[in-house]
Amino acid sequence: MYNKSMQDVRIVITSDSHRNKDRLLKVRSQYDSSWIFLDCGDSCLSDKEMKQMGILSVQGNNDWYSAFPSYRVLEYGKHCIYMTHGHNVMFFNRYDMLAKEAKKYGCDIALCGHSHIPHEEVVDGILCLNPGSLLRNRDLSDPSYLTLILHEEGMDIQKHTLK
Repeated sequence: MYNKSMQDVRIVITSDSHRNKDRLLKVRSQYDSSWIFLDCGDSCLSDKEMKQMGILSVQGNNDWYSAFPSYRVLEYGKHCIYMTHGHNVMFFNRYDMLAKEAKKYGCDIALCGHSHIPHEEVVDGILCLNPGSLLRNRDLSDPSYLTLILHEEGMDIQKHTLK
């Protein structure tokens, strides 16, 4: 478990880049080192490559050659984030299953990818976020990622697109 004390915590959330390292680097280059980079899996890159880019990741269903964990629990001040790819806990895009997993670990935020569809929803008190895909979104929207800024009280979420 990772723990960082609370000031404003600034997080970039990506997923499903499917070996498109250039898109990950493009997003990475837009933010300074004060930002935390979380990837919800299916980068299809090695642990070493992700570590070199300063990105913390989880195992996706296409990450066959990496040793990422299937989920992570991250604490930032008052907030606890459950991060997974989603293929093991979300059937038919049911975010209630993801929220249930997050609650099991005492988390108030759940991050996932897998569906290639950006999503933001509060389910049973858990904020569920999916950044969509850096490669191709299945809802035909532009490739996307999220930024999440955690404040002592409250948070800001913004969807960003890549052209």
